Amino acid sequence: MSNALAIASVTAVLKDILNNGIIDNFQSIGGEVTVSALPPDRVLVNGQPETNRLNLFMYHVTPNPGWRNVGLPSHDASGERVSNPPLGLDLHYLLTAYGATEFQAEILLGFGMQMLHEAPVLTRDAIRRALTPNQPFNANVLPPALQAASDLAEQVESIRLIPQELSTEEISKLWTAIQSHYRPTAAYQASVVLIESRRSRRAALPVANDERRIYVVPFRFPAIDAVVAAAGSLFPIQAGTAIEIRGRDLVGDETHVLIDGIDLTPPKNTLTPTLIPLTLPKPLPPGLYAGVKTVQVSQPIKMGDPEVSHRGFESNAGAFVLRPTMTNAAPSIPATDVEGLVSSTETVNGTTVALRAGTLKLVLDPHVTRDQRVVLLLNQLNPPAGQLAHAYTFAAPVGNGVVDPDPDTGTVRIPFKRVVAGTYLVRVQVDGAESLLERPAGVFVTPSVDLS
Repeated sequence: MSNALAIASVTAVLKDILNNGIIDNFQSIGGEVTVSALPPDRVLVNGQPETNRLNLFMYHVTPNPGWRNVGLPSHDASGERVSNPPLGLDLHYLLTAYGATEFQAEILLGFGMQMLHEAPVLTRDAIRRALTPNQPFNANVLPPALQAASDLAEQVESIRLIPQELSTEEISKLWTAIQSHYRPTAAYQASVVLIESRRSRRAALPVANDERRIYVVPFRFPAIDAVVAAAGSLFPIQAGTAIEIRGRDLVGDETHVLIDGIDLTPPKNTLTPTLIPLTLPKPLPPGLYAGVKTVQVSQPIKMGDPEVSHRGFESNAGAFVLRPTMTNAAPSIPATDVEGLVSSTETVNGTTVALRAGTLKLVLDPHVTRDQRVVLLLNQLNPPAGQLAHAYTFAAPVGNGVVDPDPDTGTVRIPFKRVVAGTYLVRVQVDGAESLLERPAGVFVTPSVDLS
């Protein structure tokens, strides 16, 4: 990489190219010609006659887009410098021609542009020749700092010289800012100049173990498109349901199916790249609860000696709704699970109504945690003729009856009150996931509870 002298070195190399071209074409140009690298306002001093001159002026510096995101100088936890990323710059130049007589400025500009056109890349040899002058030329024409000191020829990327187009408005603004009289001008960009700090940095020690291994494996992109019941995409999913995980690249050398982080991988011979069939166990394993569940396919890679599974490729997270099941409600909740039943009556609009209160015991699969929201839903079954069916909603007590240190419970007791006597269909909601009702003849009939 170059050092901080690189910017001035590029200008010196370009000036040398122009100088060499003027010398080679001296007879064609006619008269003495000066090549300079001055700001335009210093080229012509008040009262000084205009002479034949080519002037190269670097008017602007911009970050190089390709190198600007390489990185910044960084340090480790102890403050030691660990990297010196290069500063990539583009240099913008104006090549201006001055003439003592008419047409002379145009002739000089033409020769100058031809010289730069024939040197689209600043070669390493050209840079070394320009920054290390040999006899009979005097090396004192260069400042001592630039004489083979910038390392410009050693930078990793060659410097390209690119003609630029400036609009009339841009040229007008430039020369107004320079506060000098306008002369014929061409614009160029030199790209890219790489400046790297020479500050010492801390390098990591090499790996001491010579028994290193390189593993080459094909890159995989496992993806889950859908998780549905095997019976159809509209069928509900609960404990014991056969489901299908559909997608692509679902099978690797080693494949695991994780549902909410719990490994429920089916036999390997049932897996295909586009379909993984899986039957949810009944009862469900601990830690898997009702609600919205995530599914992910993991494909570890075995490495090391002895071989150990390491994290490899993972699919996106698919999702499905796992519904709860009331295991003590097949086909109806037994009377013994209606605890503390209390009967009362109330007169409403001249009609005596029998009411029931108590606690309903529900045995759930999967279990519920203390933080889940559990709601009991009752819908009257076969109401008396001429009457609307009653419907009730009751929330489980705070904590759902989970007793420390247990993480969950399979039994939830939900109090109910002021329920009109009758038989009711029973559902339970756990975090919005609702248990199923059975309708063998197209009409919901179970599960139910008798509160008559």
